Amino acid sequence: MLSWVVIGTAGVHGLTDSAKHGLDTPVKSTRDLEARIVVCGGGGFIGGHLLRHLREQGYTRLRSVDIKPLREWHQKFSDVDNLVLDLKEKSACYQALQGASQVYNLAADMGGMGFIEHNKGLCMLSVLINTHLLQAARELGVERFFYASSACVYNGEKQTDPNVTALREEDAYPAAPEDGYGWEKLFSERMCRHFREDFGVETRMARYHNVYGPFGTFEGGREKAPAAICRKVIEAKVSGKHEITIWGDGSQTRSFMYIDDCLKGTQAILESSILEPINLGSSELVSINDLVGIVEEIAGIKLRRSYDLGAPKGVRGRNSDNTLIRKYLGWEPSTKLRDGMELTYRWIHDEIARRSR
Repeated sequence: MLSWVVIGTAGVHGLTDSAKHGLDTPVKSTRDLEARIVVCGGGGFIGGHLLRHLREQGYTRLRSVDIKPLREWHQKFSDVDNLVLDLKEKSACYQALQGASQVYNLAADMGGMGFIEHNKGLCMLSVLINTHLLQAARELGVERFFYASSACVYNGEKQTDPNVTALREEDAYPAAPEDGYGWEKLFSERMCRHFREDFGVETRMARYHNVYGPFGTFEGGREKAPAAICRKVIEAKVSGKHEITIWGDGSQTRSFMYIDDCLKGTQAILESSILEPINLGSSELVSINDLVGIVEEIAGIKLRRSYDLGAPKGVRGRNSDNTLIRKYLGWEPSTKLRDGMELTYRWIHDEIARRSR
């Protein structure tokens, strides 16, 4: 008999049993704290937070898999089965999923816009990870498989104005995603769908919109805008050079989702019967100029701004339409950007100070 783990929805407030599963009737489920849960990409930013969250809920058979050496993992835990494997290799995927009940596939070669625009081939190679993990999940009897997709799958023609209309799930087609990274994510979504339809693998998919928070990358070329701006403001303050360079003209807009909201939504979507990819992101739209202003306010400083119009800057505007997630889950990401950025800034500030000692 098939049974699967319900990962707790503590913190997803106001959900009825039926609403949180996206069904008219509640899903019968059991909470098995000893079932094997595998987090692929567990050495990364989101994966590390997810493992911490699962441990706090009492899950005792967690496995974390990442290609990076252990010393480079964002978070690691001694009571977790930590494996260093290259999940582009088929044999590694079978090793990673042995005995697994649930799999979170967060693994990908990616970063912020600077990395994505200059490493399209590397981003495309991540298709091997999802392909081989799905094959292993099918043959090894994995009960639930979560795939972390991205808002980069959306048609670029719908993102040419900073005053963008929030993107609905159907706006991914006709397909014209972000070159490289977006195409890989869109293709992998289709593969998850067809493995469910053809082979019975219970796949669930969320399109992440710009996740940020403490324990993330903030230097080295893979960082995203919130962390990069925090770092630049801190460096300007410490150095006494009160200036900052902004990529693009600063009027481009985005929404940014705090990590706690990402975790809540990810778990609720895994538990649900939402079969198609669904947005998981904040609907609080902000320009890059205004994001810099938020960080300046947190830091208590005002900087001279210059603009690098030749730098990677992505689409002009992108925001998350949360109609469907509210319909299915009775919830949406709600952490205010100012609140999440203050927590993120404080963590990056402390990390920079610690490294300089």
